[in-house]
Amino acid sequence: MRETRSDVENQVRWPAWAMAALFLGYGVGKAVFAAQGKLGFPGGPVVPAAEYAAYAHDMMDVTVAQWLAASNGVLGALLVLATVVRAGRRVPRILMLGALAVTAIGVGAGMVVLVADGFLGLGVGWRWYHGVLGIAVLGLLGMTIRSYVRATRKPPRARQLRLPA
Repeated sequence: MRETRSDVENQVRWPAWAMAALFLGYGVGKAVFAAQGKLGFPGGPVVPAAEYAAYAHDMMDVTVAQWLAASNGVLGALLVLATVVRAGRRVPRILMLGALAVTAIGVGAGMVVLVADGFLGLGVGWRWYHGVLGIAVLGLLGMTIRSYVRATRKPPRARQLRLPA
């Protein structure tokens, strides 16, 4: 599909840039905790010491998990930026939509937990302002995906007017 000038000019880009900043912030926060060998996230609830042994036994080494999470932040930033830059338009639409769907599922699940815990106290101790951030992230990611879908959709076919013979 060829993109038209109007598709590029009319695409709303700021949600993708905001999401890229949030993904990079997430990646940096996870990298800081990986370097310290800590579970959790800066500014979040403190993870009890007993969780470290259980996590290492049931999942993987804490440091490895945090570095993987940091890399996910960088990959997420690259993905959302690809929705608004020319180089990203070279990626087939179906692959981009698949990657965005997987990202939406993962981020959505995390944000639902953050919101539920922040407002209802159903988790590890996130606060109400974390819940507000979770809602904002869900909105920004939804706007990013919507903007990409609208900018890359095929233009409607022109109807041919058939006159009776």
